[in-house]
Amino acid sequence: MLEKSRELFTTASADAKAHLIQPWPYAGSIGDESRGMVGSADGIYVHDEKGRRLIDGPAGMWCTNVGHRNAVLADALRDQAMELSYNTPWYTCSSPSAELARRLAEHTPGDLDHFFFTTGGSTAVETALRFVQFYNNVKGRPQKKKILCREGGYHGSTYLSASLNGSQRSRNWMDFADEMVIRLSCPDPFRRPSHMDIDTFADFLVGEFEQAIADNGADNIAAFIGEPIMASGGVIVPPEGYFARIRELCSANDIVFIADEVVTAFGRLGHVFASEARFGVVPDIITFAKGVTSGYFPLGGMAVSDRLLQELRHSNHSEAMFAHGLTYSSHPIGCTVALRNLDLLEGGILDHAREMEGYFQGQLKTLEALDLVGEVRGMGLMGCVECVADRESRNPIRLDTEVGNRIDRHCQELGLLVRPLVHMCVMSPPLVITREQVDTMTAILRQGIERTMAELRSEGVWQG
Repeated sequence: MLEKSRELFTTASADAKAHLIQPWPYAGSIGDESRGMVGSADGIYVHDEKGRRLIDGPAGMWCTNVGHRNAVLADALRDQAMELSYNTPWYTCSSPSAELARRLAEHTPGDLDHFFFTTGGSTAVETALRFVQFYNNVKGRPQKKKILCREGGYHGSTYLSASLNGSQRSRNWMDFADEMVIRLSCPDPFRRPSHMDIDTFADFLVGEFEQAIADNGADNIAAFIGEPIMASGGVIVPPEGYFARIRELCSANDIVFIADEVVTAFGRLGHVFASEARFGVVPDIITFAKGVTSGYFPLGGMAVSDRLLQELRHSNHSEAMFAHGLTYSSHPIGCTVALRNLDLLEGGILDHAREMEGYFQGQLKTLEALDLVGEVRGMGLMGCVECVADRESRNPIRLDTEVGNRIDRHCQELGLLVRPLVHMCVMSPPLVITREQVDTMTAILRQGIERTMAELRSEGVWQG
């Protein structure tokens, strides 16, 4: 059996190298690479080509919230496919999509009671941006189109959504709609100017937002979009009260507030939606994906304020069409899986995630005792270990992208998958993780960092 599995992995690896273009490739290896092969998974574990059982530290890509090989979701996929595998959303509707919209409305804050379902996070954000453009066109404000976003943010891979991304690494060789973007500072307390305390830093961020409105004119700014916690930016938790203050400025200046909860929704912070529950904010639009189906089916969407829809309904342009849709909008299989996933979350997993938060964060925090670690931060069941050359200057370790990759390589040898981000390691395990598994995960991560420290010292590139 083991030999057969190895043969399958070898064949798949060769096929990938010969024919598969994988996400985010480098030009020198595009269409000519094979990445680490994974063959099966169960609970919080995945099994790789070397026969290793690895804790899935990133939960796939922040998404496998209820864990792998969940029979409830697997059965939902098959049963719905045998009932209705697909329907066109242009002129028909399925009961799973209608029921999912109703169920989600029980969890959204304020008046966000209507939903547009897409295929994932990028298309959810793209939909929100196009909706805001449509909204202002119908209201006779075609010039009100600029979008406020932040350095360090990540919002997707479609043209408009990617234009908002704040990572320089993702922007060097691609084209973007830069004319529509106003980019603000990253709300990262760890990297704030050395002369600022947290409160002063928060005041600076809010003042910068106010200045951007003054410089560009509120009549030209359509929306602000922000992740409650910047996920791919390194689990950036903004200063307390920052998000609420930005919301107040948006309301005062008729700027649509979009909370990008692609990562933070569906239990990652202990709630179905986190904007109000954790940050005291009721957005105008919430985008979501990933955990909505725990990664078992591609699905995303946006929740929209009734206020915005009412304004459209009562405009002078009843003939105006929101000419936007996707072949797989409101997919009946995806919506069915999301419904059963919501059952699981409501049935105890949300409670478990909230109970685990303190222990998870506390155990990760112990890694700050290591010389290479500058800060451990997080909220809910998402955390980041940021490595630095020295704590006084907080200079990041930058050996190309190798520090995070080195740690991940060592951790995989020990039984843990890590999400490496240059000099950072991100952890966001399945929400069903236990205390004992958190202990194991932390112990492996500690050992992986210690091995990396020894390696860097032996090579003479770090003297910490």
